[in-house]
Amino acid sequence: MSDYPHSKRASTRSTRSLEPESGLRRRLVLGGSAAAAAWSAAPLASAQGAWPNKPIRMLVGYTPGGFTDNMARTVGEPLGRVLGQPMLFDYKPGANSQIAVDMLAKSAPDGYTLTTVIAAHSANPSLYPKMPFDAQHDIVPVALTGVAPLILVANASFPPNNVAELVAYAKARPGQLNFGSSGKGAAAHLAMEAFMSAHGLKMQHVPYKGTQPALTDLIGGQIQLLFDVPLSMVQHVKAGKIKSFGVASEKRLPGYPDLNTFAEGGVPFIANTWSMILAPAKTPKEIVARLNAESNKILASAAVREKLESTGVVPGSGSPEDAAAFLASEIARNAKVIKDAGVKLDN
Repeated sequence: MSDYPHSKRASTRSTRSLEPESGLRRRLVLGGSAAAAAWSAAPLASAQGAWPNKPIRMLVGYTPGGFTDNMARTVGEPLGRVLGQPMLFDYKPGANSQIAVDMLAKSAPDGYTLTTVIAAHSANPSLYPKMPFDAQHDIVPVALTGVAPLILVANASFPPNNVAELVAYAKARPGQLNFGSSGKGAAAHLAMEAFMSAHGLKMQHVPYKGTQPALTDLIGGQIQLLFDVPLSMVQHVKAGKIKSFGVASEKRLPGYPDLNTFAEGGVPFIANTWSMILAPAKTPKEIVARLNAESNKILASAAVREKLESTGVVPGSGSPEDAAAFLASEIARNAKVIKDAGVKLDN
């Protein structure tokens, strides 16, 4: 996952300007100051005006090109077309997406400001003792847009060849193995912490700034193990550069039918990241319902479903209430993992 929350190797804040994009990705793209200018210039809706009657802003809490950005665009671009208004993508990276969500929480609850968050949003309340907003009560979930099960991969020369062998191998070598992640507190990091806790394992965590540098060190043998989304890993598995222990999901993924599950390897385990659209708290229920209904139609369309499944993402569905219940369960689950593992951003 190129979206990352924290790393000792680099700052979370990004000063990189938007790079030129082409084709579909170039259309309706406004980032940073450009998006802010377009937003300010948009005509204000009258109190009696029908919603929506001006552009809608989608805040993105990470830099362009990662999982969050891809999910925001996959749903956001057709959503804007269906609603008849441009969807403006405004990048506000930093603090594990807190900058973007804080802006959302302080925006008018009128349906013209949204954000797409990932699993890190549910870990933040336990990672950060002081947050400028309440991760549940200052926002309203609109729609769960996708769930991406994680794959566990290893250096090609790592002796175990399946997940059952891995558990036995690691248990016999407490503290001797290390695993990477796309950042401390990221879904990939917490997945391994949960896996270690479930099987009484002890390994050393090496956080990176995103997936790519972690993958480079995995291939080079500097680390032994890495959880991440299949899209980042499968080509290297097929090339023999790394080996797969399976995908942490109940069923095989339609886009990667050759990847076995953990359960098939004798050790059932579920781990994923996900994406969700949020709106400010007190956004009118009829607007939230409309956004939810249109998002679900988009996610159910053949083109979008095929696109997501080809990248290892299971398209989301359900009501705003379903999304809220899912978020609450993820916050509780991550709180336990973080507490049990003693995860802190300064250690």
